[in-house]
Amino acid sequence: MTSNSNGSKPESTSQEDLSARVATSDDIEVGTYLEIAQQEPPKGQHENVPIRTETIVILDFGSQYSRLIARRIRESNVFCEIIPWDAPPDILNEQDVKGIVLSGGPNSVYGEGAPLAPTWVFDAGVPILGICYGMQLLAHQLGGKVEPGVQREYGHAVIHKDGQGVDLLEGLDGDVPVWMSHGDRIEELPPGFRSMAYSDNSPVAVMGSDEQKMFGIQFHPEVVHTPQGAEILRNFTFRVCGANGTWTPANFVTDAIRRVQEQVGDGRVICALSGGVDSTVAAALIHRAIGDRLTCIFVDNGLLRRGEADRVRNVFARDLGVNLIFEDSSERFLSALKGVTDPEVKRKRIGEEFIRIFEEVAKRIGQVDYLAQGTLYPDVIESTSSETSAAHKIKTHHNVGGLPERMELTLVEPLRYMFKDEVRRAGTQLGVSDQAVNRQPFPGPGLAIRTIGEVTYDKLEILRAADWIVIDEIKAAGLYEKLWQSFAVLTNTQTVGVMGDRRTYQWVVAIRAVQSQDAMTADWARLPYDTLARISNRIVNEVPEVNRVVLDITSKPPGTIEWE
Repeated sequence: MTSNSNGSKPESTSQEDLSARVATSDDIEVGTYLEIAQQEPPKGQHENVPIRTETIVILDFGSQYSRLIARRIRESNVFCEIIPWDAPPDILNEQDVKGIVLSGGPNSVYGEGAPLAPTWVFDAGVPILGICYGMQLLAHQLGGKVEPGVQREYGHAVIHKDGQGVDLLEGLDGDVPVWMSHGDRIEELPPGFRSMAYSDNSPVAVMGSDEQKMFGIQFHPEVVHTPQGAEILRNFTFRVCGANGTWTPANFVTDAIRRVQEQVGDGRVICALSGGVDSTVAAALIHRAIGDRLTCIFVDNGLLRRGEADRVRNVFARDLGVNLIFEDSSERFLSALKGVTDPEVKRKRIGEEFIRIFEEVAKRIGQVDYLAQGTLYPDVIESTSSETSAAHKIKTHHNVGGLPERMELTLVEPLRYMFKDEVRRAGTQLGVSDQAVNRQPFPGPGLAIRTIGEVTYDKLEILRAADWIVIDEIKAAGLYEKLWQSFAVLTNTQTVGVMGDRRTYQWVVAIRAVQSQDAMTADWARLPYDTLARISNRIVNEVPEVNRVVLDITSKPPGTIEWE
């Protein structure tokens, strides 16, 4: 009989059957990982070789669309990295920079204190593409003139190509629908530039200097409202910058292994293993790189879904192919969260406890220098404002912004600049099954951020029961792999209900289901009414402490995927 994460037995046969069904994909994932981890790490010629990845660099001036620009470029198999607008030129030495994109932003280039592109951008000798504010920067800093427009231009517009032989616009129609978002416009072109397209409101909607390989566009090519925008970015990436498009899953795996070898050297690494696709792929890569100098640690923090801790532990104990240490620290985490209601404090407390546990385990092992995590690019973007001084921190992830300032271990994060779908493709490249790589994300802080208000053992048990039902019905409807995430949230609200002719005053559970490509944006999923009805009916009948179920129909933005 399957037990839950605190050792108690399921209350009914139906819950036992449910546990068995939901456990399937997790067991496959862990088993597949063990097969991967047993493979020998590469040796020889790649060790200590300097690594320079073909890269398009985005200087971020605070645009809400910078991440979409990066995604569109990466979709063409070219690596793209976002750096702050005032970053030093170090990336020119670290990467094989093929081109630079100046992003949009909320400022006016002529405003006091407006951020400007550093001089190294123009001295780098690589092509430059300015988008919206970035285009105005090119004009302003290279001798043109930018002034407030007589009429602002937001939303749908049509640009008209002004002449032929423009690499940036090659293959596009003569009239191109685009998405505009600007109030300023270019009144005078900088020396050496010419107009390449115009709109009814912008005499210069596209400008460029073929000789200098610098171009500016007044619209946003990265959004879906510009239908041929991806083609414009591909033209810049391949026709103008001469990129080769080698950013493939196979090359990423090879580069990531080499980077780990370069960073770790002869050191030892412990890996925070959750059983999810991120930590699984991270552990597989690191084990390929350093072999038995990796030790994986699975921590039961008491904030996991029903049966998950025992399930992962049993599979690893049975089929162990790497060093594994299991830590039951549920009481420790619950104690740290006692009385805490603020979500940021929750995340930081959880992050602190994780790190302290890893440091304690490292001391028991002896001579451990590094901590590996499955941190992804969206975690980094949402957790810190240091990516760009114009960005705004949304929330702390325990494995990024929630880490304590003092750490005895150095982080190894081979997936740090990857989006989730890229990690999934890397997992496939490594041989991980489709069921494993398509597993829905689960937050590092676990159910603590799906329990609104103070986290207690009793509330966690209520949420675990409701969440099992949501996942079971989603899978039964054949929707699991079509959704980015689907889960239950235990709200901090109680309502009056009537059950068996008796008045009840019980908790409200919210259902959250979203569709997304990378978690940077998400739309609420239109679940079938029959599925919603079954979920609601089962929760109020099988979870005695709940008498009402609601559906969250908020997209991201303005909301986030998780509630806290």
